[in-house]
Amino acid sequence: MKKIWKKPILPIASISLASVMFVNAIPETPVQAKLNVQSQVQTKNHLLPLGTPNLQEKRTSMNLAPGVKYTKINRGETSSKDFYTVDVAFVETQKQAKELLGNLKKDGFNRAHIIKESDQAVDDRKKGPLGYIVRIGQYQLEADAAEMKNKLSEKGYSGLRTVYTGEDGEKTTGPWVVNVLEVDQDRFNGHMVPELANDAVTGKETLTQIADRNDAIAGVNAGYFVMGEKDGTPGDLAGIFASKGQLVSEAINGRSALILSSAEGKANIASVSTSIQATSSDGAVREVDGLNRKPGLIRNCGGVGGDTTTELAKHDFTCKDGSELIQYTSVFGEKTESGDGMEVVVNHAGVVAEIRNKRGGDIPSSGSVLAGMGEAAEWLRDHARQGMKIQVKSKIIGDGRQLKLDQTTSMINGGPRLMKNGEISINAVEEGFHWEEDPGFYYRFGERRNPRTLAGIKENGNLLFVTIDGRAPGWSVGANFEESAKVMKSLGAVDAINLDGGGSTTMTVGDDRVTRPSDAAGERPIADGILLVE
Repeated sequence: MKKIWKKPILPIASISLASVMFVNAIPETPVQAKLNVQSQVQTKNHLLPLGTPNLQEKRTSMNLAPGVKYTKINRGETSSKDFYTVDVAFVETQKQAKELLGNLKKDGFNRAHIIKESDQAVDDRKKGPLGYIVRIGQYQLEADAAEMKNKLSEKGYSGLRTVYTGEDGEKTTGPWVVNVLEVDQDRFNGHMVPELANDAVTGKETLTQIADRNDAIAGVNAGYFVMGEKDGTPGDLAGIFASKGQLVSEAINGRSALILSSAEGKANIASVSTSIQATSSDGAVREVDGLNRKPGLIRNCGGVGGDTTTELAKHDFTCKDGSELIQYTSVFGEKTESGDGMEVVVNHAGVVAEIRNKRGGDIPSSGSVLAGMGEAAEWLRDHARQGMKIQVKSKIIGDGRQLKLDQTTSMINGGPRLMKNGEISINAVEEGFHWEEDPGFYYRFGERRNPRTLAGIKENGNLLFVTIDGRAPGWSVGANFEESAKVMKSLGAVDAINLDGGGSTTMTVGDDRVTRPSDAAGERPIADGILLVE
């Protein structure tokens, strides 16, 4: 579909070492056409630390608005040494790997082998290898690897994965496609704001749709979110979200967040926690477990009040709690989540105006609804009777000190942190990206290369929003956590954070999507984006 620019774009510079050939290239867009006509300047400075230093790299840049620069970086080329293969399993011990290898040989799969994965998460106190991969086959075509996977499945093997070795996290020549937005807040006269899909918590929307609806000059996907109903409210932010002085979603306690515009007037990355309490006019106090989400399901965990299996952050995992108190405001949508328990409607003055004996009612445009299940429902029956007052107060702690919300404050969930005070500092274990019972989770999420969305702050205060395409052999192989941190440092960041990536990774410039979707279905609907709007 042909795209038309909404905003004028003024070219400013192009930096190139050489042209790079790509397999499965996407059709040229108006953005790419503007980049391609610009003059090219030879330079060897500031190359990305991806692959070996002698790889070819092409950079093209344009000015989107005063103080906003967009740069596209193409680096490297497909390696003849990379191929498709099948990972039969990732196991914790060498003994397990050898046992599996023996079973494979008994079943006639004689070319299987074991790979030792030495790299632990940087902040993991455990010593020794992360685990062992049992792998079979070497194929130039993905279809041939898929055929081997089917044969293994027919023999009763499960948990199989068809993988491309260029995404292993080991040495490769790429290629990589990196998009960079740099924002000088002193020169940019527009607004940089997080926007919810559909202007509500419920439901999802593609970044292209969010950007088009807000007439954005550029945008990038933002935080983690609930994708399916089994994990909560689809579209719910799985971590903190605050905008225009309103706390919309509670924090995954102890996990890093991007604070776009704090009360101190500057961007920041901090480890955040939230504490929310409801106080009745009879003096009773009850912890509010969450905001604007389905009670009982806590995506990415890190909650309060006896959640199981843990109150610590645990990525891509849904913890549970049968006795939660959840506050809903109009930003959630028209109705609360239905189910057992009870609800009370609290008006703008904090007075209980309505009592409901089940969950799933209308949310007033002003005021809120408190929904309880289990013990929390009993608390509401005892302390939130008709005419009583309920006061709900929230406290946000960032790096050990209280943060104030005002109309200029925006907070977006992410993790792990990648850089702190000019140094690479990846706290993946601390922020729940390593599962003790399944070290293969961290291997797949943090050590293997995936599409990434990154945010950083330069020493001069400029903001960086970066995407790295991935899961597209011949186009871009993605990056792991360590490579992501090195990329941000090479671009000048002194603080950096990983945002939601994988199939969510998306950037728009004008009316164009400049990233390549990694989901087979195309661009993924997401929960929120960070937009630049004039």
